[in-house]
Amino acid sequence: MARIRIYQDDAIPSPTKRTWMAFSSNPFALIGLWLLFVLVFVMLFGELLAPFPPELQDPNALLLPPSWDQSGTVTHFFGTDELGRDILSRVLHGTHLTFGLSLIVVVAALIIGFLLGSLSGMMSGIKSSILGHLLDALLSIPSLILAMLVVAVLGAGLENVFWAVGLALVPQFVRAIHQAIHEELQKEYVTAARLDGANSLQIYWYVIMPNVWDIVIIQVTLALSVAVLDIAALGFLNLGAQAPSPEWGAMVMQGTEHFLIAPWTVTIPGVAILITVLAINLVGDGLRSALSPQRN
Repeated sequence: MARIRIYQDDAIPSPTKRTWMAFSSNPFALIGLWLLFVLVFVMLFGELLAPFPPELQDPNALLLPPSWDQSGTVTHFFGTDELGRDILSRVLHGTHLTFGLSLIVVVAALIIGFLLGSLSGMMSGIKSSILGHLLDALLSIPSLILAMLVVAVLGAGLENVFWAVGLALVPQFVRAIHQAIHEELQKEYVTAARLDGANSLQIYWYVIMPNVWDIVIIQVTLALSVAVLDIAALGFLNLGAQAPSPEWGAMVMQGTEHFLIAPWTVTIPGVAILITVLAINLVGDGLRSALSPQRN
């Protein structure tokens, strides 16, 4: 039997539903979200979707233009490079090297930065002040410069890029989480919880962290776009992925020698980097707008 409702109660949406409603009302954020879904799909199944192996050379199709050019063919939809390698296949294979590696780097930096930032944020006095000034000094160095310094010590290669970019992103996570927790500790409800008998661990997990997760989420989106740009920049500078790797930054570097006669060898992987960073930033801006009203 259906329940009889005499009074019309207003349905109060949950915080998660309110965030999604605010996020979905932004059409640009939804476009960025769908682009991210496509990137994740290509990252997982790009090797199956690629029509050719990324290093297969065709001497009969050197510097073939894209299919929309009069001299192009549908067989090589995005054209070929100076060695006859299919650019579409290389871009699809390179998705897991640029975007996929960025995801792994950000997750690793998040775990380390979350632990260090939580410990430092719960500190007080001279230790917290010293750590805060140290983080400010590290953040004054651009992440790309810091990553280049690490690569200069460890050596070039895609494996060392993981450590270089990861170490460059850790201070950003530590600083963001440290500052957020330190600000929450000054709130009156934290003092009330402490007077109510809650210990430091209970205050941290049940009182402070529910108000910090949104900052962590926003920081992840910002760090992801930085990681994509840093990995591509290191590949372009020949400090990251080495030829014949289909990493997008390395592809741009390899195509610069023939840019005047074959601009598609540079523009197509460059557009892939642009779309990836744009999608991440659109989602990040959408999350920032959706989460900011809940903090006011």
